[in-house]
Amino acid sequence: MSSLSVFLSIVATLSIGAMSPGPSFVMVSRIAVSRSRRDGLAAALGMGLGGVTFSILALAGLTALLSQFEWLYLALKIVGGVYLIYIAFRIWQGASEPLEMGETTMGTRAVGRSFISAFLTQISNPKTIVVYASIFAALLPKTIPLELFVAVPLGVFAVEAGWYTIVAYAFSARHPRRIYLSAKRWIDRLAGTVMAGLGLELVISGLRGR
Repeated sequence: MSSLSVFLSIVATLSIGAMSPGPSFVMVSRIAVSRSRRDGLAAALGMGLGGVTFSILALAGLTALLSQFEWLYLALKIVGGVYLIYIAFRIWQGASEPLEMGETTMGTRAVGRSFISAFLTQISNPKTIVVYASIFAALLPKTIPLELFVAVPLGVFAVEAGWYTIVAYAFSARHPRRIYLSAKRWIDRLAGTVMAGLGLELVISGLRGR
């Protein structure tokens, strides 16, 4: 296949994966609905940068290192899971607190916090790099042309940031925010429970060596 065909195949495959619900979706949707559209877009960029980071590491062959030293991969899963559980605890803890909507808290500092939270959530799951590596191994040629080394991370960023931009716009709209305000306590607790469950799954799989 031509480089363009390979690139489009990778982007199409990654797009399907990006749309699968997970901790990243929970994080971006909650940031967008509880803070502001600007925060949601910053979170989308954080997800994009996290995806680029993992894609570069996959292309660089870090997955070979992780497969050679399985304890490192399992340790990363446990650390990532603990981080997600910590985020879940913070969400649950703040469920009963009154909310100041995004228009009053749209400073650069708050937006930067949204970006960093999303980036850390994205890279907290080392399974992502394994997924990327599997897709790359299946679709990339044995000798990777220079243009694909450059284009693939850019494509990953476009997929991740693009999808979560859509999520940010959808959840920062007036109607979803009104629903969130009317049931903040229960929505936050549900989000915290889902996030904790995903984190616990990572920790347990790491402890079991799977």
